Amino acid sequence: MKNSFKIYVILILATVMIAFIETRTITGKVSDDQGTPLSDVIIKVKGDPAGTITDLKGNYKISIGQEDKVLVYFLTGYVTVEQKIGDRSIINVTMKQEMTVVEDMVMLQSENKMDFASKAAPMSAGTGYGSRANFQRYNNNFNTEGYASVNENGYKNVKNNPLSTFSIDVDNASYSNIRRFINSGSLPPAEAVRIEEMINYFKYDYPEPGGEHPFSVYTELAACPWNTKHLLLQVGLRGKSIDKSSLPASNLVFLIDVSGSMSDQNKLPLLKSAFGLLVNELRPQDHVAIVVYAGAAGLVLESTPGNKKEVIMSAIDNLEAGGSTAGGAGLKLAYREAEENFVKGGNNRIILATDGDFNVGESSNGGMERLIEEKRELGVFITVLGFGMGNYKDDKMEIIADKGNGNYSYIDNLQEARRVLVREFGGTLFTIAKDVKFQLEFNPAKVDSYRLIGYENRLLNDEDFNDDTKDAGEMGSGHMVTALYEIVPAGSGERIPSVDPLKYQVSHKSQEEDYSDELLTIKVRYKQPDGNTSKLLEKPVRSIPVSIEEVSDNLKFAAAVVEFGMILRESEFKGTSTLEGAARLARLSRGEDEDGYRAEMIRLITTVKDMRGLADNDIR
Repeated sequence: MKNSFKIYVILILATVMIAFIETRTITGKVSDDQGTPLSDVIIKVKGDPAGTITDLKGNYKISIGQEDKVLVYFLTGYVTVEQKIGDRSIINVTMKQEMTVVEDMVMLQSENKMDFASKAAPMSAGTGYGSRANFQRYNNNFNTEGYASVNENGYKNVKNNPLSTFSIDVDNASYSNIRRFINSGSLPPAEAVRIEEMINYFKYDYPEPGGEHPFSVYTELAACPWNTKHLLLQVGLRGKSIDKSSLPASNLVFLIDVSGSMSDQNKLPLLKSAFGLLVNELRPQDHVAIVVYAGAAGLVLESTPGNKKEVIMSAIDNLEAGGSTAGGAGLKLAYREAEENFVKGGNNRIILATDGDFNVGESSNGGMERLIEEKRELGVFITVLGFGMGNYKDDKMEIIADKGNGNYSYIDNLQEARRVLVREFGGTLFTIAKDVKFQLEFNPAKVDSYRLIGYENRLLNDEDFNDDTKDAGEMGSGHMVTALYEIVPAGSGERIPSVDPLKYQVSHKSQEEDYSDELLTIKVRYKQPDGNTSKLLEKPVRSIPVSIEEVSDNLKFAAAVVEFGMILRESEFKGTSTLEGAARLARLSRGEDEDGYRAEMIRLITTVKDMRGLADNDIR
């Protein structure tokens, strides 16, 4: 009996020792060659798609097997590092920024009889591709990224334009794309800076909705920090939060670009890790099919229950990049697969992951738009995830998401993938209201003119507000939508844009006495996800403005984001905006910042300031 017990104990100890020996932990810190910690660095065992990332202080921890020999360290804009593990338990790494190297300088010189410097983009401080830092990473001769032009909204005279009408936009790709540029040592081109998407990247403390409508309306008014003669109005919506376990079943189609342009480390390899996070969130009632496209489109996984995670991940892990990009054919096949497995009352959605470089088949923006518009009435929505750099086609992906009743995010690292696909799983994938439109009517007794900040590509005609056939934005579970207006108050004496008095219009007597305390009225129209008739929510605003220091963190931080965005765009409306001012407001309104996103924006402002060669005494 004693011998049996000893053998039993020995077996247990042996099992524990084997389990301990099979894996061990490596820790360390990743910095640049100046000693600055690097966050969001991807660390993986070579040949394994899974991995970890560094925190905001550059620290990491990863478990490895005894057979693992090499760790790989990757960060966009830096030279990838490989480290042999050996018997080390602590591995600290220094990463150097990449420099664009042109190997055929001699050929360029002989063909054009000019030196390489004259072929490069002009180096002017503070502008996108022409900046000094940008020259280090990008060159216009080789970079083919595509962005739609943005013509900033100007001031509207209330007497001639009392209504401001636009579709909501819950996309936030612009902010993470800007972060990618800055982290790579470059200033983004002005067209890449969409200020409404920067604002909507962040969460704000809006009240939970109650009553018949699926969202609440929030307003706040203050003196404008970059023009103290003006007012700054914040308008926010907060969608009803639905517990993840209560979400209806999902019928998902992963539409994955595996063309040759996706071979870079920050494209298909990062994509695989990102989708791994999403697969872990799937429930047994959810189903996933996988469609890929390169030179042609194909179905690599039929609709599979969410509890068969190994089957789904095996299909993803086996993907390899190569060939051209038949994006149109891939979209058609994905829609067909979604229709065949349609779940009535469920979440039927395509998740497109690509760098957007469609170059075979239906590739024009107009053609893609028509294709998406034909399919969106089927009840199949679309989420677009953008990856990569150099040939990134932001304009195409924004069109697909906007016209496909969906949202659009840019994934620059694994932490961003976790934010979009795990932390905001419901809001990203489940729609609570569609065709959501704003219309604000300003009171001429209180307001001379106004300017909507951002939303340039989401503006609607005033009559579109009541037209239920007009497409607009969608809102997901727990999502927030924020818009800011710069307002010139009545009686300011400021010259404002105007037209001559109208000759043939009949003037009606004003009823100012009835609405003298109202600044404006907010109206919101929306439809249920499966509905065709809109509902109306209406709210008058009687807010009394206060100084920017007295308002909540909501408005202070949103104002900081706007200042940063206007500086990046070199906006004509930036007034007295400065990087120091934006950083100060952001620091004052940082709040709890559990995930560190607000602190990260302060770091980005600091980086831009350093890139421009300005003193940074005011930023800590």
